[in-house]
Amino acid sequence: MKRNFNDWFKKFRDSIADYEYYIDFKKVHRNVRDINVELNILNSLIGSVDIENDFIRLVKKYPETLKCIPILLAVRACEISAVDEDGAFIYNFKKMNYSPEQYAVFMRKTGLFELMQKHIVHSLIDYATGVETGLDSNGRKNRGGHLMENLVEKFIERAGYKKNRDYFKEMYIHEITEKWGIDLSAISNRGKSEKRFDFVIKTDNRIYGIETNFYASGGSKLNETARSYKQIAQEADTIEGFTFIWFTDGKGWQSAKNNLEETFDILDTIYSIDDLENGILKKLH
Repeated sequence: MKRNFNDWFKKFRDSIADYEYYIDFKKVHRNVRDINVELNILNSLIGSVDIENDFIRLVKKYPETLKCIPILLAVRACEISAVDEDGAFIYNFKKMNYSPEQYAVFMRKTGLFELMQKHIVHSLIDYATGVETGLDSNGRKNRGGHLMENLVEKFIERAGYKKNRDYFKEMYIHEITEKWGIDLSAISNRGKSEKRFDFVIKTDNRIYGIETNFYASGGSKLNETARSYKQIAQEADTIEGFTFIWFTDGKGWQSAKNNLEETFDILDTIYSIDDLENGILKKLH
């Protein structure tokens, strides 16, 4: 029985963010722990009435404290450039390349001395934890890119498939050909392009090449994705013993709904999260 596209599409989700999507606190705490000793040493400067000279003395005695200064400015790099009327400088916080006095200039001009001297912060460890939390929020895009992949993998395992026995992650066409001797040149443009599938499932009768994605917001990329997977579906149709499966979802598809429907019309094995929840993977044979 032919599925109805609109009925299928209306079940698409707004989000699939899990609890770990927002902040990776293990990573945050690990990064702060790595500079915990140096931050505690710098804590002695908080409230100092002579912070510039105290800093110079501290850096001369404990030059390793410099390595935690970039994170106080929300910078990951160990080198920071600064230019003003006094010149251009590239400060190295891993290996001191200027005098302690020049690093004191950096601290003053960036506002870090004021931050500590005026008790704007009371603990550099707490402050660094906050900065790390903010920086980690930038990693949501990368984590979001794996959410659908992780979700699909959970359903693959729930369907009874075992990793590296029945299903494989991130497998290239040439690897599939070498492992099972199936000719996938129709998909690889006769060997001119190298396609990689997010997952490959091998059953007794068939090989399934699987792609996964989720789009919470629209964009021009979605039209290209739909066209590309439509082409793969048509090419896969010519290969005996091979089936292409596409798991996709997300309200972002609203902006490319027509293109998605075109692919839906020719690809019987395009599925959503709702299909996963209804056990579609248990029906493979």
